[in-house]
Amino acid sequence: MSQAETLVTDTATGPARPTPEGAADDSLLLRREGPVATIILNRPERRNALNHAAWTRLGATVTALNADTDLRCIVVRGAGGEAFAAGADISEFEERRHDAASARSYADNMHAALEGLMHSPHSTLAAIEGACVGGGLELALCCDLRLCAEGSRFGIPIARLGHVLPWEGMIPLVQLSSRAVALELLLEGRIFEAEEAYVKGLVNRVVTPEAFEAEVAATTKRLAAAAPLAARAHKLHAARALDPQPLSEAEYASAFAVCDSADYREGVEAFLEKRKPVFRGK
Repeated sequence: MSQAETLVTDTATGPARPTPEGAADDSLLLRREGPVATIILNRPERRNALNHAAWTRLGATVTALNADTDLRCIVVRGAGGEAFAAGADISEFEERRHDAASARSYADNMHAALEGLMHSPHSTLAAIEGACVGGGLELALCCDLRLCAEGSRFGIPIARLGHVLPWEGMIPLVQLSSRAVALELLLEGRIFEAEEAYVKGLVNRVVTPEAFEAEVAATTKRLAAAAPLAARAHKLHAARALDPQPLSEAEYASAFAVCDSADYREGVEAFLEKRKPVFRGK
């Protein structure tokens, strides 16, 4: 059994349950269905705001899932349908983020989850319904794709707290949108709707609430069916493409290395035989 499988407490036929290390804390749920793992932020009474414990569990869960070579896709979503995540839980800031040192410690705890998603070898999808603001938007921006339902709301109203967005949130925000959009969000602190988030480049697709679950399922099916070696290479190359430094010979050659894999041979044969390929990550 893989490290990630020891965390899974749900199957395709059963309800999601808390991961074992948090038996007394169900703020985070994990559902596994074949090659797809779904992380559910489960504090609907707080609009799924993430407290320190939830960030810790999220980081540990993502780390374990990243080590699972049988996995193909990680989905992150919120429970209840009214919020993806309404940021970090401000009610604990006086205790855990009361000065520069404690804020740095809190951020280091968050970053295990954010960087784990950003650098995951698996395809990652944020399935957004309702509020996706503050730390919730930071989390979504660290996923490869963001799919949202109409009526979802976005923003980073951190200026209202007199706080500064840490680098792990700033870098993907600027990369996905622009410096101008990032400053608009951070200086104004305005909350805006899904359609504007799409125009700003913060989400990939906006669908009706009625079509949302079907689109999430269809998207994860496509992600899970893709050749994993090619998907991992595309993620690495997309990140490298942002670096203006010239490619080395080894980096240039890496785009062709997958052509020596069994998956590549399977893909070509399946295409010629007019059947669906079965990729094994080898």
